[in-house]
Amino acid sequence: MGEAGVGAAGHLEVVVFPWLAFGHMLPFLELSKRLAARGHAVAFVSTLRNLARLPPVPPHLSARLRFVSLPLPRVEGLPDGAESTADVPPGEVELLKKAMDGLAAPFTAFLADAVAGGRRPDWIINDFCHHWLPSIAGEHKVPCALFQIVLAGIVAYGGPRWANSMHPRTALEDFAVPPEWFSVSSTIVYNRHEARWLAGCFRPNASGVSDMERFWQINEQCHITIYRSCDEIEPGMFALLAGLFQKPSIPVGTLPPQHELDDDERTPSDVLQWLNGQPLKSVLYVALGSEAPLSVDNLQELALGLELAGVRFVWALRRQGNTNADVGGPSVLPDGFEERTRHCGLVSTGWVPQVKVLAHGAVGAFLTHCGWGSTLESFMFGLPLVMLPFVVDQPLVARTMVERGIGIEVARDEGDGSFDKVGVAAAVRRVMVDEERNLFTSRAKKLQEVLADQELQKRYIDDLVDNLWRYKDAA
Repeated sequence: MGEAGVGAAGHLEVVVFPWLAFGHMLPFLELSKRLAARGHAVAFVSTLRNLARLPPVPPHLSARLRFVSLPLPRVEGLPDGAESTADVPPGEVELLKKAMDGLAAPFTAFLADAVAGGRRPDWIINDFCHHWLPSIAGEHKVPCALFQIVLAGIVAYGGPRWANSMHPRTALEDFAVPPEWFSVSSTIVYNRHEARWLAGCFRPNASGVSDMERFWQINEQCHITIYRSCDEIEPGMFALLAGLFQKPSIPVGTLPPQHELDDDERTPSDVLQWLNGQPLKSVLYVALGSEAPLSVDNLQELALGLELAGVRFVWALRRQGNTNADVGGPSVLPDGFEERTRHCGLVSTGWVPQVKVLAHGAVGAFLTHCGWGSTLESFMFGLPLVMLPFVVDQPLVARTMVERGIGIEVARDEGDGSFDKVGVAAAVRRVMVDEERNLFTSRAKKLQEVLADQELQKRYIDDLVDNLWRYKDAA
């Protein structure tokens, strides 16, 4: 990585514009805060309701980090007030992309006003789905950078347009084997039931544009690509990506959330109070996010598996905003489950301070859907993983973590992805109880030692800044 300070005599003007999902907005915000902390001016663009739901920015950064609200147009079929993926069921997420495409006109006006007012951006850092944005930026000679907040490996697995043209994938089975250009590991693949999601990305959806076409267009027009990852997690991946996409592929580090462990503004959590009474490293923390496509059957088998495993657990059970509206909350649990497990478990349906829970001394492992953000948070505290992935990069995250030896997956039917209580209990006991636990924990701790190196993480940000200066005149 380069030395910090290239262009240090001035500052960069940067616009960041994430996809309308909090799993994207929050990493974009963390990157924005780090750029602002280095003296650069950042405009964070989203919709009014989304901006209102973001965590507060530290006061010392407020002068350099401003928020710009754009009006999300109405689209038939979207619920009133829906402005993020957390607000819509699965069948309407593509309509949200259609609504976001309607932000092209107000973004054009925002950019023109910025240029006319003497604040021409040096960079626009955008997400995977803004296929219309680079051409707007190009009219004002502003270069674009694509920020990928997923596991970098999924970008290589999807591949560039030219590679897919040379090695077309037409059958479902084609997506369940490593692509010809993916020279990383033969074990990091999608299973058949997971491959349906990836195959669907190549087909046009209700927005009128396939996800892969969006990605290809924006990738082909952006000047650099930034990844929320690092060489210590995905060795060799960034050289592979640079070759595949023929542009700089820059890891920015893990971007762990800042200040959350010191935040005392919220009401004390009942979860933290419960954990205070539990023995050291005895509790399994269970959290599958708010957008995993879980069915009631999934939740029932998971609950019965936790009961069968017989370990202490805390379960952050949230209503699934991206799936059946009835999924989430105590009503979906097996009859009598909470009463039978009251001596060893706690189910919380309210807000849970995940970083603080993962940091708590009573927590010994994490049962996760392998969302990249949650997985990175677990690295901060050296926790072994019980993994239950569903879509997007989650399956590849899980295979990567299995290959690194820091946890195991719950056994699934490869055809339909179903799992049962026996498989859940077996996986939990291997990570929490059996002799293997020490091996999983020691490997997780080794990864923690590397990623907790603050100087290393700072160097990744400094290297990004160096590259932003180096390539800013590329448009």
